[in-house]
Amino acid sequence: MSSVVSMRLKEDQIARLKRYARTLGKTPGETGAILIEEKLREAEFAFVEFRSTAAGRIAFMKGSRLPVWWVIHVARSFDMDAGRAAEHFRKPSAWVQAAILYEEAYPEEIDQDIDSYLASDFRTLRRMLPHAQSFTVTLGDES
Repeated sequence: MSSVVSMRLKEDQIARLKRYARTLGKTPGETGAILIEEKLREAEFAFVEFRSTAAGRIAFMKGSRLPVWWVIHVARSFDMDAGRAAEHFRKPSAWVQAAILYEEAYPEEIDQDIDSYLASDFRTLRRMLPHAQSFTVTLGDES
């Protein structure tokens, strides 16, 4: 269920909201709702912030270039042990725990992002980066 909420915005805020809405391909009302939801999540979850990416708005871990879904993807390889994952990232345990708590609240979002990552391959990447080239590195002496 949703409700209509009335807000008073200054003229320059309305203009900025409309400009930003155009960049997202959304209406100003949809954009306002997205921004409010993101800000509420940032207030509720330590170390989480939203950033614009080629894939849209995504939850990232503050103080890093890592999206929350990647931290969870790696944490799963450590059986969701925040301490071990934190050692891997060289971050405090609380930093990883924040990602785990976010994933517990929004599991579908995180699973969808991880599934998209796992479904991608070089061909997918090349569509986004047409100049990308594949190469093979050989380690050690093969003689």
